[in-house]
Amino acid sequence: MSRCRRASHAGSWYSRNGSELNHQLGTWLNNVADIHVHRPARAIIGPHAGYSYCGECGGYAYKQIDPTKTKRIFILGPSHHISFQGCALTSQTQYETPLYNLTIDQQIYSELNSTGEFETINLDVDEDEHSVEMQLPYIAKVMESRQGQFTIVPVLVGSLNPEKEAKYGRIFSQYLADPENFFVISSDFCHWGQRFHYTPYDKSQGEIWQSIEHLDGMAMQAIESMDPTQFSEYLRKYKNTICGRRPIGVLLNAISALRQQNGHNFELKFIKYAQSSHCKTMRDSSVSYASAVLTLK
Repeated sequence: MSRCRRASHAGSWYSRNGSELNHQLGTWLNNVADIHVHRPARAIIGPHAGYSYCGECGGYAYKQIDPTKTKRIFILGPSHHISFQGCALTSQTQYETPLYNLTIDQQIYSELNSTGEFETINLDVDEDEHSVEMQLPYIAKVMESRQGQFTIVPVLVGSLNPEKEAKYGRIFSQYLADPENFFVISSDFCHWGQRFHYTPYDKSQGEIWQSIEHLDGMAMQAIESMDPTQFSEYLRKYKNTICGRRPIGVLLNAISALRQQNGHNFELKFIKYAQSSHCKTMRDSSVSYASAVLTLK
């Protein structure tokens, strides 16, 4: 029996009108110059805010997907509303988008459940969360030529410690090794301002927004190193409010496992960075967005 999660954030975070949304996404994708396309891509990091803020930045990430080589898309998003210490799967069989519905891969879900390391979230929790949903319209758009010929594997990532990030990284590494699989890691970057209870300011960098950019730049360098320990140490030192830090940690550990097991030669590169606004006073606030691509050399 088909169970479909509605597009609960459509109409507020992005357009509910399919033709309007299709045009917006197409415009952002078409505006990404070929020099910013890096293939064969195996994973991306992309933002999950309202499209009016991060849609353009997200286009740089989604431009990397080659639909002709992709049969399955894993989506790892952080949990914003419930706290748990593992990873969770949805109880639904399809996810709705204003473009067309996406089918969840029940075979992969069965394999993940067989590990004993995944729980199931109920529909209310699923529909409250936006980190996975905000990736779905872009997935539908870039994969439109393969509609009905690919599946998705949505995973909600909880408050993992480094040991659990490594455990889930090992689980997902076998899927990252398959060239027909693609990984989407959902994350915004620095949430700065009093409303986020995070206001560090290094005046040596210039204005506040430049200090934020420098702070995020150090995070991106740590992530590009593909060293989970280096990224964890950065987070411990600076406490940067990167909401997808746990899904990113899982990806880094999956990469690390593959490099150790099979000598895979990966490159992880950030290709776009943006901020919702430029903070100039301590009363301001902003959220940062970044897009990255993982390629296999």
